Amino acid sequence: MPQDLNYYQTFITTSPDCRALEGTAPKVKEGKALTKARIEYDMLSAHPYSYTQEELLYQVHLHHKQIPVEEQNEQARKAFFQKSHACLRASALPKTYGWGLHFNQEGKIALYGSETNAYEEFVQDKSITKLSGMRSKRTSG
Repeated sequence: MPQDLNYYQTFITTSPDCRALEGTAPKVKEGKALTKARIEYDMLSAHPYSYTQEELLYQVHLHHKQIPVEEQNEQARKAFFQKSHACLRASALPKTYGWGLHFNQEGKIALYGSETNAYEEFVQDKSITKLSGMRSKRTSG
C-alpha cells in the first residue's frame, strides 16, 4: 500500500445536508444483498474500535463482492489498495444515516449517533480533528 489511509484522533461528523436526526441503521431489503452502508454499520456497531479505515474498507469489499475465503490473500489486498477508494467521509453512514465516526489514537473506529451526548462531546473536543461527512449533493453556485 502506498500510504496510510487511516485517520487518527479524528471525528467525522454527519454531513451538512444529512436529514437524519439520529443514528439510524441502514435498512435491509428482503431478498437483496446488503448495501455497503449496512455492512459498515453491522461491523462497526458489533465491534467498536476494532477496525481501522483500511481494514474496514477491505473487509466491506470482501463481504459486498462475496469474495471466497480462498481468494482472500495479501496479493488480493495489495491489488485492492492499488486503486483509489473513497474514505469514510463519503460513507452513507455520516451522509444519510446520522452517524458520527470516531477514530481513536490507534486509528480504530466507533459509531456515535448524532443524538447522543458522546457525539456532542466529540464535536466540542478541541484535542481531536473534526471533519464533516461529504455532502450528498453539490451546492449550486
